[in-house]
Amino acid sequence: MTSKPQSQRSVQKFAVPASPRTNRTLRRYQSQQSLTSSVSSFSTEPRQPLPSNSSDSHSLTEELLQYVQSDSPNRPRTRGRSSSDVGTPNPPAVPIQKRPSRKTGSGIGVKKSGIEILLRDGPPNGNLLEGLQELRYLILSTRVDADNDGMSSHRIYLWLTLLNIPPLPTDEYLSLVHRGRSPAYAKIRNDTFRTLATDPLFKRRVTEASLSRLLNAIAWKLHDTKNGVTGSRPPSRKRERIIEPPPSIVEEPFLESLETGTTTTTASACETAIYVQGMNVLCAPFLYAARSEVEAFALFHYFITKECPGYIRGAMDGVHRGLKLLDRCLEIVEPKLAKYLFSKGMHAELYAFPSVLTLCACTPPLPEVLHLWDFLFAYGPHLNILCIVAQLIRMRDTILKSPSPNKILRSFPPLDAKEIVALTVLIVRKIPEALYAQLVDHAK
Repeated sequence: MTSKPQSQRSVQKFAVPASPRTNRTLRRYQSQQSLTSSVSSFSTEPRQPLPSNSSDSHSLTEELLQYVQSDSPNRPRTRGRSSSDVGTPNPPAVPIQKRPSRKTGSGIGVKKSGIEILLRDGPPNGNLLEGLQELRYLILSTRVDADNDGMSSHRIYLWLTLLNIPPLPTDEYLSLVHRGRSPAYAKIRNDTFRTLATDPLFKRRVTEASLSRLLNAIAWKLHDTKNGVTGSRPPSRKRERIIEPPPSIVEEPFLESLETGTTTTTASACETAIYVQGMNVLCAPFLYAARSEVEAFALFHYFITKECPGYIRGAMDGVHRGLKLLDRCLEIVEPKLAKYLFSKGMHAELYAFPSVLTLCACTPPLPEVLHLWDFLFAYGPHLNILCIVAQLIRMRDTILKSPSPNKILRSFPPLDAKEIVALTVLIVRKIPEALYAQLVDHAK
């Protein structure tokens, strides 16, 4: 009998079977790609925008209300969301086919959520519009499954799908990290240590080092975009040793106080800044929910450059427009409360600046922030303005009874995403078309 060669025996001895968890993760991420795009992830062709429900500015109201008031998902839609898909020709309505919940592979009979099944299997019959409509409906009608810490195995894929973000090569992120300190490094380090400092969940999962790396990578990416540099540069030891960047780069517009909304502007105030105070808090939920820094980087970079570029523009004009719109929306929805606050000199710029800039991420608890963001990413981040109005309405009686409402508004009560979303859905239909159109565009 001939014995097997030593090398073959070694291979058999140390061969490790593929992990079922790894296979499930790969299938889930592949289905996310089938929802967002049919082209190759690393194709050089431009990525196609997701189909929208309608180009009319009224379809969002109809879509939200039909899901709340009726079981029929096929009513005409007339108000669209604020993503880059606005302006796409109106596709024909497609009936949503409800699929039964499936059992897990173990046969125990544990049911998976509809969102997880849709992300795993992809859109029914390959219909992207039908898949996105069903995904948004499931987010509105049922919360994303998560544990007490707000962690979900599929939330990150949900966000990537809703925002239509392709996979980012890890090397691209690493090349930015290896460039070392960005021109905004001093400002970033001055903020990272106090990011959600009182939140034990965030501190336990996200380190200051990872937050600093991501923000510095974002700063380099925005810096390259401003200077017309395409692609990422290779690591440079010379750049890593730079402590004080040139004065022309240091003089970035910078937010000095989130509470008062005051800013320091320069000659380049109309340009996009590579870092403004508050970006650290806006970035925090992405890092908390993501499975890797690369995913968080891809999400955060897309969000601040496509969904709300006005929030990081030098003078933060998008945030200030949002605050003015908040006052106007409050006047329409709750005139008595608005009149009382205005009589006390309490305009939104004095109390709502952090909530507008960070999409309510500054208000704990963090798990509720993630649930609120599920809704905002599904129907448009511009609805954050109305979510803040909803929080004010929930505080209405307390505010009206207080002779000094500024003390109450220094810190909002803990978030309750379910109640806030339900109230926001009712508020939407009270907003006039022209004002709603301004909400959609205020962060651009």
